[in-house]
Amino acid sequence: MNQNNFRRPQNSKFQRNSPHSKDSSFTTNRAETKNSTPSKVDSNSVLNPNHSFPKNKNESKPELDPNAPVRLSKLMSEQGLCSRREADEFISQGLVFVDGERVQELGFKVHRGAHIELAAKAQKQQSRLLTVILNKPIGYVSAQPEPGYEPAIKLLTAENYFGSGEPEAIPQKMKGLAVIGRLDIDSQGLLVFTEDGRLAKKVIGENSLIEKEYIVRVVGQLSPDQLKMLNFGLELDGQKLKPALVEWINQDQLRFVLTEGKKRQVRRMCELVGLKVIGLKRVRIGQLRLGKLPEGQWRFLAPDEII
Repeated sequence: MNQNNFRRPQNSKFQRNSPHSKDSSFTTNRAETKNSTPSKVDSNSVLNPNHSFPKNKNESKPELDPNAPVRLSKLMSEQGLCSRREADEFISQGLVFVDGERVQELGFKVHRGAHIELAAKAQKQQSRLLTVILNKPIGYVSAQPEPGYEPAIKLLTAENYFGSGEPEAIPQKMKGLAVIGRLDIDSQGLLVFTEDGRLAKKVIGENSLIEKEYIVRVVGQLSPDQLKMLNFGLELDGQKLKPALVEWINQDQLRFVLTEGKKRQVRRMCELVGLKVIGLKRVRIGQLRLGKLPEGQWRFLAPDEII
């Protein structure tokens, strides 16, 4: 299929430049190549475990007062100062000031217009929070291990370090890192681990608009109308998906740019239009690119890098 037949949607907010020549090569999952016949999947045939049934329309809901005071830790998280857990730690240490007054009471409530500041010591602690990026291979799970498989965090060893010199914070400190933006066991590419709750909220928070870019190898036929549906018009778990950027980059590879992250979203989107995914690699999160990081190796996020 000639990718030149498909034009980029006008007024797209998505980034255009993508170094496919550097990071679009990936390992094809052997299990995916056994059956190349694409099959459509009814998105309503699988019940989302997080699904909540609608409430009685006649049930009255209490109105929230926008001027009512809220927990200080909640407001700090909403403002991107830190996570709620980190906020409680800073408050208990006396490192938080509200309108110039030190606050040390957990559960303390403030009005949304209050001026909140972190002490220099708290800011210094945040600057030391560890973030690493890994080029995850197929066969590793992002977080909780499945039977017979290992979590990707086990790859964060001195032997797999991609950089000059010896890493300063392994292996003890690596155990406390949390993954942000998971990849399923059959996918590979850019995976981020961090201690920084602010970064986690920015990437996977409910209101996050951070782009995630994937190179996807597929088999099957895709009509122009189906390509349009991939960009906007599909539903998963009974909800319409946000607009995406999906375009051909060669005869068997599509580029996906998403701003949401439902479970196995790319694979399920492809199934809905009759495509079968035989390879999936994440190459970008926000402004952070996988680049030349070798498969199975990791490095620290540089001080000047922004996600």
